[in-house]
Amino acid sequence: MRQLTIAVLLLVAVGLQSALRSVWQPFGYVDLTLILVVYFALQRQPLQALIVGAAAGLLTDIMTGRPALLGAGGFSKTLTAYAVYFVASRVMLDTAILRIPVLASATLIDNAVYVGMHRLLGQPPPMPFIQSLSYKLIATTVAGTILLYGYESFFSTKARQRRQFTIRRRVARGSSSGLRRRSR
Repeated sequence: MRQLTIAVLLLVAVGLQSALRSVWQPFGYVDLTLILVVYFALQRQPLQALIVGAAAGLLTDIMTGRPALLGAGGFSKTLTAYAVYFVASRVMLDTAILRIPVLASATLIDNAVYVGMHRLLGQPPPMPFIQSLSYKLIATTVAGTILLYGYESFFSTKARQRRQFTIRRRVARGSSSGLRRRSR
């Protein structure tokens, strides 16, 4: 069931990324698949993060249809997933404020490897390196921070536990009021 959920999330991220690009061109700089790769790498499950990275990169390469190297996105996202996992396994990155530099550095690694693969194999990159890096860095970091914070606030296990404890506190307050003495 978990693999099916991951596959659906990947397809939705790739589809939404290409649909948003057609709606408004600056949305094309938001890399939703990279945000998904960073999320799974922060979960500290290395094999799952690497598979999600490779699949996300290959799906993005196939869906963009640009004259690009097939597999360069898969390699760059896999390497990014490994780098984020490596850091997350040694440093606790559980707060939203620490995820901002992680998203920024993941975007930097992904873009540098992607453009480096193109230059290494003699292909012209789809756009100039500095332009794509700066736009993608800002857009992906802002969107990723908002999406990861929203997920953490509403759908994570921590949020579920907070809601359960809130209900328990309400029940405890309500039942303890019957035990008090009534003053006459």
